[in-house]
Formats: sequence, structure tokens, C-alpha cells
Amino acid sequence: MSSPQAPEDGQGCGDRGDPPGDLRSVLVTTVLNLEPLDEDLFRGRHYWVPAKRLFGGQIVGQALVAAAKSVSEDVHVHSLHCYFVRAGDPKVPVLYQVERTRTGSSFSVRSVKAVQHGKPIFICQASFQQAQPSPMQHQFSMPTVPPPEELLDCETLIDQYLRDPNLQKRYPLALNRIAAQEVPIEIKPVNPSPLSQLQRMEPKQMFWVRARGYIGEGDMKMHCCVAAYISDYAFLGTALLPHQWQHKVHFMVSLDHSMWFHAPFRADHWMLYECESPWAGGSRGLVHGRLWRQDGVLAVTCAQEGVIRVKPRVSESKL
Repeated sequence: MSSPQAPEDGQGCGDRGDPPGDLRSVLVTTVLNLEPLDEDLFRGRHYWVPAKRLFGGQIVGQALVAAAKSVSEDVHVHSLHCYFVRAGDPKVPVLYQVERTRTGSSFSVRSVKAVQHGKPIFICQASFQQAQPSPMQHQFSMPTVPPPEELLDCETLIDQYLRDPNLQKRYPLALNRIAAQEVPIEIKPVNPSPLSQLQRMEPKQMFWVRARGYIGEGDMKMHCCVAAYISDYAFLGTALLPHQWQHKVHFMVSLDHSMWFHAPFRADHWMLYECESPWAGGSRGLVHGRLWRQDGVLAVTCAQEGVIRVKPRVSESKL
């Protein structure tokens, strides 16, 4: 699936209150609102298509919605593991077929296959668990970063880039394309690097992220589905950060995607997305991610591997 590595996109500042229902997130009302066709069979439609392929996060989120509809209300997803096996066609809807692999007293497993043109484009297994308190608990410490209220949103950052005549000349199409995107999530980079200083970057990035619009307390399963959508945005691009000054992306798609859900959260509240790439090679890149609540609780852990094919950048002549 397409895995965009465009500069992070965000809008608005600070924590919002709970606005009226008519401002609900488009992720809930459209993207993750599947049409039931039969028992354990659903149809999903597209909202934001960043390229000629479907956005991988949309497929993961919709597949988790389909899986969650086949379990009881008292169980919650704790993990999912997915493979992208074919490119998604943005011109036709996606069918989601759910198999009730196992329903146990503590854990239940659901297998989901996403189909287009009669062939699977994506397969996923999601595991759900009854709440089980345990005295054994620990977690890493959340990184110390400025709060989202102190950071610039993407509209402001892109406006600054477009005011720079050198950047405007070098990246006019890319900057205007990014500015025109209607991404249904808000992102505020923690430490955005100027586009003119791309050398010697580590394969790490952090940004505050939340769904656009209002979701509310609601069903925790829906917040997990929204987080699944969010988790794929700019994720694989972390592996490019040390190399983008030397190489230009020729082809980049996700191969697989895994998530583990640790604690309750609201996907329409700011969370810190900590991303790092421990390895890249063989035309593949591996990325790890953590979604932190603002109170320091680790909510979600993510991992992904993807194909990354690059070609050398051609230096512009000084003559």
C-alpha cells in the first residue's frame, strides 16, 4: 500500500474541547464507516488517496473495523498483524471478508481478507482480549518534548517554506501538492528540519498526532481503528531520513504492519508518535513506533517493514 513520506501535516493548536456531533471526525463518519453486505462481509470506500495506490493506513483501519464487528462488546483488540499483498486500486471499493478463527473465554482471533477484482490485496489477523488486571506492569518513559500547544502546524510550516525563494524554486510542485492535501489527521512535528538542511539526519522523528474532528469517548474499538489509520502516515519515511539528501525515492510501499494496544486512549486527543528505523538494507526498511498519551502512558506500539527503492539525486549545475 502507499506509504506517504511527505512532510508532516497538521492544523490547529492545543487541546480542543468536545464540539457538537456535527463536527465529528471524517474518519468515523466516512473512512471507517463500512457498509455491511452480509454476515462478516463489508464494503469500504476511500476518502484520501495520496498516490495511485490506496493508503495502507486506510486498509488497516477498515480491516480492524470489520474484525471488531464480529466480536462481543466486552473484548478489545490487543494486537494485529497484517500483510499487504497487492496494490490497492483507488477506483473501486474494497471488500472485507471476516473469518471467526477462534472465540475463547479470554482471547478471540479474527482473520480478515481485503479483496479487489476477485483477488486479495491485504490479509490481517487481529486478536481481542477480555480485560484481565495484572500486578506485573512496566513501560518505557515517554520522551521529553515540547507540548503541541508550543509547536507549529503544517499549514504554517508549508507557508514558511513557500516564502523561501530557494525552496520555492527547488520544490514548488511538492510543496503545493502537500499544502493541497486534505489529510484527515493533524500532525505537528516536534523538531522539523529545514528542507535546506537534510544532511546527517538520524532515522528518527517525533510528532504530535490526532484525528481531525470529534470522536468522543465512544467505543474504544473505534479509537483503535482510528489509531490504525493514523499509524501508517509518514511511518516508513522514517527510514529515508539519513538518505534523502543523497537519494530520491523511486518506489516505496509497505509490506507488513503490526500493532499492539496497551492502554485506553482517545484518537481525537493529541498523542506523541515516536518513530525510529533501526535498520535498512536489501531495498527494505524497518521502522518501529510508539504512540504516547500526553500524560506519559504508552498507548500503542507499532512496527512495519516496507520496500524502498531509490535512485541517486542529480546535482543541479552551478553554471
